[in-house]
Amino acid sequence: MKGRTLSLMIMVLIFQVLSASLHGCFAAIGQGQPPSKRNTVHPTAVNRFRSSVFLPVSGNVYPLGYYSVTLEIGNPPKPFQLDIDTGSDLTWVQCDAPCTGCTLPRDRLYKPVKDKFLACKDPICAALHSSKEHQCRDPNDKCGFQLGYADHGSVRGVVVSDNFRLPHADRSHSDPLLAFGCGYHLQNPTLPTAGVLGLSKSKASISSQLRTLGITQNVVGHCLSGQGGGFLFLGADFVPKSGMTWTPMLQNSFDKHYSSGPAELLFSGKPTGVKGLNVIFDTGSTYTYLSSKFYHTVVNLIRKDLSGKQLQDVHNEALQICWKGTRPFKSVRDVRKYFSTFALSFTGASNIQLPLPPEAYLIVTERGNVCLGILNSAEAGLGTSNVIGDISLQDKLMIYDNEKQRIGWASADCTRKLSGL
Repeated sequence: MKGRTLSLMIMVLIFQVLSASLHGCFAAIGQGQPPSKRNTVHPTAVNRFRSSVFLPVSGNVYPLGYYSVTLEIGNPPKPFQLDIDTGSDLTWVQCDAPCTGCTLPRDRLYKPVKDKFLACKDPICAALHSSKEHQCRDPNDKCGFQLGYADHGSVRGVVVSDNFRLPHADRSHSDPLLAFGCGYHLQNPTLPTAGVLGLSKSKASISSQLRTLGITQNVVGHCLSGQGGGFLFLGADFVPKSGMTWTPMLQNSFDKHYSSGPAELLFSGKPTGVKGLNVIFDTGSTYTYLSSKFYHTVVNLIRKDLSGKQLQDVHNEALQICWKGTRPFKSVRDVRKYFSTFALSFTGASNIQLPLPPEAYLIVTERGNVCLGILNSAEAGLGTSNVIGDISLQDKLMIYDNEKQRIGWASADCTRKLSGL
């Protein structure tokens, strides 16, 4: 879950059907009621889709450590601030069922409706489990979930469905019935928002559900400003016809993350010896994480590059590796002259590079020191995963095109509205 300085929303525990443990919950809201049936509408043609869902984004990498959107859920609609997470399958909110460990006042929690629990037999529930683990004792049992995160937080609850009031780019609204998690038991919560907006490749993600309902194409786009804020869209209306750099998504039926590779790491345009990187693009992670071997290579390259320059190591900051100058820095622009640009060169296609300038891997703290926003995956409990987090996605239009199985990016001013809005 997101923290102010170190956070990660890579899922490290599997979903579980928890129907056996749910019978003690929801007594006040209709225990024993049959789970709801969800109607599915299948699109007949691309031009039958509505205009893209478009949402303003708030937040920043530092000091908040997360980007979020506000969505209205329920009838009457109630606003919930949700952490944008391309690494999570399931959208979930803190839920008054009642709740243990919730971080919000009770009047700001979601109140589940008795006839809108999702059944274990529902395809959305099946999408949250591997085929071996998805075994329903009774097909009509409630669909439960349990999620664990790399920062040692966890959430347990039940999957429900309710209406989401979604703003579209043509200034209309839709109110689809979508499945999401009602989290009623949180452990070690560091979540500053009401919940998480799950936007992975999973069939259970909000973007996949909207595609199944024929509302928008399964395309996720975001532009996270380094100055804070930005925008998010679901649908294909804002995919540029030119100017984007595209790389194929890696295909793995067990992995619902947006990943690509292999890639080679360059520093100042030169090879570093780091090759064969498969990377995950995850807005649920504040910082970027590299497997231990690659991480130490990066640190050594930076330290060697800084040799003889007017920066000194400093400790007592939130991140492990930091430097101070002769005077406090105000922004990363002040330290650009000291640091060089990294780039990921994707070897599956010619001249496909994701540039990582100093703004994509450094932060300036409230004390005016500069810190490295690339961390060691092993120390964060991520094993050998390589994760491209928010810090490296700033000031880029990022698009995850599930229709064409590709990931794209382009430099962008994320403080500006898209044309046509």
